[in-house]
Amino acid sequence: MTRIVRVVVALVATLSAAQTDLRAQAQAVLAGTVVDALGARLDGATVTLLHDGQTVQEAKSGGDGTFSFSGLAPDRYQVQVSMPGFQSKTSDAVFVGQGRSFSFEVALDIGPLQQDVVVTAGATEQLQARTGAPVTVIDEATIESINKLDVLEALRLVPASQIVQVGQRGGPTSLFLRGGESNFTKVLIDGIPANDIGGGFDFSQLTIASVERIEVLRQTNSVIYGSDALTGVVNISTRRGTSRVPALDYAIDGGNLGTFNNALSFGGAYKRFDYFSQYSYYTTDNDTPNNGYRNGTYAGRFGAAVGNGTNVYGTVRYLDGRYGSANGFDLYRIADDSVSDTNQTYISVAADSQISPRWQTTIRFGSTDQESLYTNPSPTGQYFDPFGFGGNYLGQTVTLEDAAGRTVTGQAILDYGGIYPQSFASRTTRRSLFGQATFQATRDLAISAGGRFEHEAGYSDPDADPSDTRNNGGAFVEGRATLVNRIYISAGIGMEHNEVFQTAYTPRLSVAAYLRNPSTEQVGETKLTLNIGKGIKAPSVYQGQNSLYALVTGTPAGAGVDPLGPEKSRGFDIGLEQALAAGKLRARVGYFNNTFENLLEFLSRTQLVSAGVPPDVAAATAFGAYINSASFDAQGIELSADAAVGAKLRFGASYTYLDAEVTEAFGRSAAFNPAFPTIPIGAYSPLVGERPFRRPANSGTLFVGYTTGPIDVALSGYFAGRRDDSTFLSDGFFGNSLLLPNQGLDPAYQKIDVSASYRLHPRLRVYTTIDNIFNEDYAAAFGFPSLPATIRVGASVGVGGD
Repeated sequence: MTRIVRVVVALVATLSAAQTDLRAQAQAVLAGTVVDALGARLDGATVTLLHDGQTVQEAKSGGDGTFSFSGLAPDRYQVQVSMPGFQSKTSDAVFVGQGRSFSFEVALDIGPLQQDVVVTAGATEQLQARTGAPVTVIDEATIESINKLDVLEALRLVPASQIVQVGQRGGPTSLFLRGGESNFTKVLIDGIPANDIGGGFDFSQLTIASVERIEVLRQTNSVIYGSDALTGVVNISTRRGTSRVPALDYAIDGGNLGTFNNALSFGGAYKRFDYFSQYSYYTTDNDTPNNGYRNGTYAGRFGAAVGNGTNVYGTVRYLDGRYGSANGFDLYRIADDSVSDTNQTYISVAADSQISPRWQTTIRFGSTDQESLYTNPSPTGQYFDPFGFGGNYLGQTVTLEDAAGRTVTGQAILDYGGIYPQSFASRTTRRSLFGQATFQATRDLAISAGGRFEHEAGYSDPDADPSDTRNNGGAFVEGRATLVNRIYISAGIGMEHNEVFQTAYTPRLSVAAYLRNPSTEQVGETKLTLNIGKGIKAPSVYQGQNSLYALVTGTPAGAGVDPLGPEKSRGFDIGLEQALAAGKLRARVGYFNNTFENLLEFLSRTQLVSAGVPPDVAAATAFGAYINSASFDAQGIELSADAAVGAKLRFGASYTYLDAEVTEAFGRSAAFNPAFPTIPIGAYSPLVGERPFRRPANSGTLFVGYTTGPIDVALSGYFAGRRDDSTFLSDGFFGNSLLLPNQGLDPAYQKIDVSASYRLHPRLRVYTTIDNIFNEDYAAAFGFPSLPATIRVGASVGVGGD
């Protein structure tokens, strides 16, 4: 009996010890390092561990800047870090799993101007302070403060950007960065490519629903992103749920021109999981007949922490839009009756893994579907048949005037003859897979390598087989090094294989060097930046199908004709940033120089011969073909400043001078209007030696935000000087009598918007926004009227949330 008791006691003791050991293994560890903005480790920082906003533990960072909290139950935690001379910071919530040791870095800023973490400048997240890349981050606070409905309005705040909206709300909208074309910018939604095949992207349908932040890189980065990133990258991130108590929010507002907007969202976080969803719908009549617009958008993000170091998350964004395309109402004084319908779906699934403190991996799958249908139910205008073989339809008699006071009078062709109704449908799909691994070789050296695969398909008839498919791939390697906590170097090379242009290589170098380190003195850090790189862009489906190679292959003249090559850019910029007033003010001056070459243009058979194509090859085409034959340059100066005056006032402003010139083009012959017989005019595109269309020499941005207690007021503005453009019009005889000289055709404009809100309760807010408060004509395309002053008034209410 005694022996049995002893055995039982020993067994219980063993089981108790085992349970204790299992509990110890199940406990989580949260560790990290406290550094300054440049990565120098900070000794003696106070680190507070938070759970549901309540203090759990407190520690001090050691001599090497490290801290650690152990014995934690698996759950979500935050750390709050403070240290004399630095701005306090609270980290995002992270989930620490059972038996897991999670480690991260907390960087403290000296002044109130936050150095954001950026994702577009390289293969991994980097603090702005440690990269030389020119990146603008529009954060959630700014998005909420300006209270706009569309992403395009927030993009107006980006230096060296030009937003061109052809028409009023819902009209096709393009972004031009640093003088490049509108299809020279890579657009990412939650990290997946959103561009059409060939680089185009229409921002008109992209609402601010669920958008947490917008990041814009104003420099080529085809190393990481491959095709389309000739002048920059735009990455739009969807909001994630963070509150432990589920939060339900509803906002509703309305205004003049029949504007109505409402949005319903629901989100939160529980243990390993986070979730957020929002649906928004808004409609407006605009200010022109047959110009109404509606948009419904759903966006969501769902995430989970799995295993011991992996976060899996997925996002979805679906939008459905309809736009009454009245055409250039000021050019015809008759509204066309066409309608444009759009459906877009963007889905991503990604997994980020911290295999060890030195190894991190990312894998991401993306799916993009874009479908559009343009319908012209009947011809609009006055029938006119001067030649007796079928007429066209003219607008009313109008007098058009340019910024220099020159005028033309007449009737332009609004609709061409043919069989009506007419419809034009298109669809683009892209499936992409991206993966990369990063190895932290030493404290000051990290190396990343990765690859991507994309399957693209273009449909001229969405219900039929694709008219073109492409399987493209790429690989890259990038290294990032730190020298003496003063110099930060990022260098990489990418290889892109495209079914159209085969293989291209794109190198890139970015350097940030501190002449003065950050300090609390009146004259703070001085940062010198340098960027050099090359970018590439693939042709569109139509360009590929109508290239010289595609049209003559299989004919006797086709031997020796090469496929299209990629359009190319070479980008260089150098800048100097200076912090002043103990970090309360930061100013930057920069110079950029971009060369765009090997650009595609459609040339007639005669023009093909002028460009060096043998006459027999040119004759083998029916009317002409696309070849790589055009180029232009763009250089300029960027000035910007950001300031924080106390905790209440924020200020940002920029000015850009752009000098751009077409240097080579064989398909751009001059047209002449008899009213201006000595002035050559580019009817559809700028002539050699002239400026690219719709890009002003002088432009600027302004943002002022004031917050005190429950009141939040913001003023935002965009300013543009005169721009070259064309009326793009033909008169009833197919003549040039309605063309105006290109130079300075579009007048200067300024767009000033104001928003204000008042919190009656932490979960109840009333607000108003006035767009174009001075009722200026800010049209960015000649003959397309801009919206007059518009006002929205509304309220948002929420329940739940932390």
